[in-house]
Amino acid sequence: MIRSMTAFATCEAEIEGYTLIWEVRSVNHRYLDVSPRLPEIFRAIEPQVREAVAKHLKRGKLDCNLFYRKEKQGEDAIEINEARLNQLLNAASKIEINMKQFQPISPLDVLRWPGIQAEVREDLEPVHAAAVELLSKALVQLVESREREGAAITKMVDTRCELIQTQMLVAKQRLPEVQKLLREKLEKKINDLLEEPEQARLEQELVYFLQKMDVEEELDRLDAHVKEVRRILGQTEPVGRRLDFLMQELNREANTLGSKSADIQTTNVSVELKVLIEQMREQIQNIE
Repeated sequence: MIRSMTAFATCEAEIEGYTLIWEVRSVNHRYLDVSPRLPEIFRAIEPQVREAVAKHLKRGKLDCNLFYRKEKQGEDAIEINEARLNQLLNAASKIEINMKQFQPISPLDVLRWPGIQAEVREDLEPVHAAAVELLSKALVQLVESREREGAAITKMVDTRCELIQTQMLVAKQRLPEVQKLLREKLEKKINDLLEEPEQARLEQELVYFLQKMDVEEELDRLDAHVKEVRRILGQTEPVGRRLDFLMQELNREANTLGSKSADIQTTNVSVELKVLIEQMREQIQNIE
């Protein structure tokens, strides 16, 4: 299935006392370019973020933004460094003895003293694992969004292919009449220049001129390229680059058709083909 490279997805979950929110946004790019934006306490999961993205996507510039809130921050237990507390109290007692006066110590002042509250080391491993799992869910949503957009692009490109084939049919049906008019026009010019033109030389010049102005080969190649585009649209792997190449080939044949045209109707067909090809090219730039 064709995928667009432009999409957005967001996922939110409450895990281990944290509210985690992923925002994932992708735009078109020649390769896969991942830009994780992670809070400091989640820096360790960056390699897993890149690995998760690579499993789901092949092309596109991707911004992965992680936001978090820690719930119930005020209810965390306060751990006391007993050794440090005893040191502080012993030091205060010695000072009181030397000063020969007693000064009450406020417990809150003691708590504010550096080192009294023990550093609580939180185990973030479960939160990190949950964040990576939540990212995978966000990426699934992103892929689904890209597939929906890709389906719309597929329909648009297929419709343009039909219109191109219609224009090619107009040119092919016009071809015998164009060749007849070219022959008559060239014969008249030669007859006007020469009183008695050599019939053999005249036929030789006519054949050369008609071959030079013949567009049947270009129409055949256009038809082959359009059929290849429609075949590729049904494939499951990323096809953006192949379709982009085919757009270049289609445009080349349409230009050659216009340059060889000896008839206003064929010229109009060439112009219409280039318009349709450009419309497809603009959309195909956004296909994975």
